[in-house]
Parts: sequence; C-alpha cells; structure tokens
Amino acid sequence: MTLALGIIGATVMPHNLYLHSSISQTRQVDYKQKSSIAQAVKFMTWDSNLQLSLAFIVNSLLLILGASLFYGHASEISAFSQMYNALANNHIAGAVASSFLSTLFAIALLASGQNSTITGTLTGQIVMEGFLHLKMPQWLIRLVTRLLALLPVLIAAILYGSQEKILDQLIVYSQVFLSVALPFSIFPLVYFTSQKKIMGEFVNAKWNTYLAYGVATVLTILNLQLIINTIF
Repeated sequence: MTLALGIIGATVMPHNLYLHSSISQTRQVDYKQKSSIAQAVKFMTWDSNLQLSLAFIVNSLLLILGASLFYGHASEISAFSQMYNALANNHIAGAVASSFLSTLFAIALLASGQNSTITGTLTGQIVMEGFLHLKMPQWLIRLVTRLLALLPVLIAAILYGSQEKILDQLIVYSQVFLSVALPFSIFPLVYFTSQKKIMGEFVNAKWNTYLAYGVATVLTILNLQLIINTIF
C-alpha cells in the first residue's frame, strides 16, 4: 500500500493542481465570449488528462518491468544505488544488462527530480502571490521559493548522505506525504467547481462531482489506514 499511495502522490502531486489552474490563466481567452472560455477549458482538460495518463502509464510500465526483470532478487536490491548496479549485472538483469542501461536509469531519476523541483518551486511562487497576496520583487520570490525547496533536501543529504537505505525510504515517504496531502487539495477544488454561483454554466456535471468526491474519499480512507498501520 505504501508504494501504491506513493505512486498516486508522485503522479498527481497536490500542488500541481494549483499550477495547472495558474497555467490556464496564461492562455489568451476572451472572457466576454463563452465559446472562448469553453474552448480554453476543453484544451486544459485534455492537456491535464493527457499528461497524467502518460505519467500513470510510465509508472505502471516501470513497475511491471522492474517486477519481471528483478524477480527473485529482492534481497539484493533494496536501494536505488543497488538497482543502478543491478542493471549492469548479467547475473541479475540477464541479457539486457549494460552500463548504458544503468546510465539511462540515473539520467531518468535526475530528470524526474528536476521536474518535481521545478513544479514545486513554481507552485510555491503561485501560492505566495495568489493566496498570500505577497507583493515582492520577482527575483526575491524566486530566491525564497527555491531556498524553501532546497533546504529539506540539503538537510537530509547532510544527515543521511552515507545511508542509502534511509535516503530511499525518505524518497518513498515524501511521495506518500503527497498522497496524504492530496485530499486537502481535491475536496476544496471539487467543492468550488461544483458551485453554480461561482462557475456559472461551466459548473461540474453531477456525475463528475460525485465521482471526484468518491475518489477523494477512497483515497482519504487509504491514507488513514496507512497512517494507522504505520503508527500502530
């Protein structure tokens, strides 16, 4: 369950809901023309659905590939560094083993981390400007949000830099934390977008609202179950 919720958190990421909303405002939309608004909503919906679907497919393929490739070697692979070495080991990875494959794996992890950091930093800037109404110079906002994003990583690296298993656990639990935080973003979002006085004719369909509330409720129950199992 820990890995499953971690995948959900890493794929959706609650802060990206705010980022998507902010990006939608960058489109050139004539807000006096309802057809123009409808077209923008349509394109942003397809954009988000496509990105999340592709991310889900990639994560699923990685799990399937990892399970088929490393089946029977669980005791030998308990950290990312061991997985990196295993991809170049003929005894574990078989005929596909190569240093090139290990390098691709490392580059993919680096790119994934960079992407998450960039979106997290941009969302921090959006929250500071939109929710907190902090009017600060752009360079200062970028500096503060980037420092806030880097400090936890630097602290973890300094404290546990030589303990690979602990670092791997921190990565997994950081993704689980995103899953735990997800309902706190979904419930308000669904509530506001289901209010006709706010959305007008672009209000959520009933089935959409019920489905979203249902998914968020199930996710909340799973998160609570994981927290209870972890503590007790």
